[in-house]
Amino acid sequence: MIDLLIEKIKQTKNPSVVGLDTCVDYLPQEMKDKIKSLDDVCEQLTEFNKNIIDNICDIVPAVKVQVAYYEMYGVQGMQAFANTLAYAKSKGMITMADIKRNDIGSTASAYSKGYIGKNKFCGVEVTPFESDFITINGYLGTDGIKPFADDAKAYDKGAFILVKTSNPSSGDLQNKKLENGNTVFEEMATFVCEWGKELIGKYGYSDLGAVVGATHKAEAEVLRKKFPSLFFLVPGYGAQGATAEDVSVNFDKNGLGAIVNSSRGILCAYKKEKYAGLNYYQAARQASLDMKEDLTKYINL
Repeated sequence: MIDLLIEKIKQTKNPSVVGLDTCVDYLPQEMKDKIKSLDDVCEQLTEFNKNIIDNICDIVPAVKVQVAYYEMYGVQGMQAFANTLAYAKSKGMITMADIKRNDIGSTASAYSKGYIGKNKFCGVEVTPFESDFITINGYLGTDGIKPFADDAKAYDKGAFILVKTSNPSSGDLQNKKLENGNTVFEEMATFVCEWGKELIGKYGYSDLGAVVGATHKAEAEVLRKKFPSLFFLVPGYGAQGATAEDVSVNFDKNGLGAIVNSSRGILCAYKKEKYAGLNYYQAARQASLDMKEDLTKYINL
């Protein structure tokens, strides 16, 4: 799956992913006015996301759909989540379910079956929230990763494992030094490389990649140099403060090795004076093009 993502990035010449972290607060007023129930929430979130997907699918390689923004609206929100993933896939985009699951053994396997594996019963195979990639938390150790890695291998899927996260307090744990001289985040990256060593594709990257926050440039530089087989999912650009120059250290000399996420900067672009006169999906398209132009000043694809 990582090869397919890289090929979509090369095709669009755009190393970015749009985060569909969509909530009611982000909707235009005319859409909010239609909401009287959770069923209406599902309908409006789905419409909002579909219109954005329609307007970016030819210029952006992937979308990342954050489950928390849908889960808070209950069953109806999760229906919008499923609708969004399926629609993006139908438009030829790579899909990432940002779920950050974290468990062990049979429970981890059950989580995996919901997103990248297969539920098999009564002669039927189904993946309710099928995605190309998921995000997972590896801090429970190997038995918390193996079920996901097994499904990634069996069904040509991928995962990004939390290594160095973008939040300000991530260093409280992740930057602690261990007896072997590594920081915790470097040790986690070492584990991710080991877990994904059998899943390396033709571009030299594994289907098991790393989440590496754009807001920690120095740490990203260390990880890029030490772990050449890890493909990075990079949150923190734009609204969280990281610049295109900051995120450029996540990429290899060929302009590959990472994909940069922007969520609010795209979803809420229509609220900015810069995009006055455009509706929300027109503004999302222009903001996506602006992000591509910004990134490719520093990243040579």
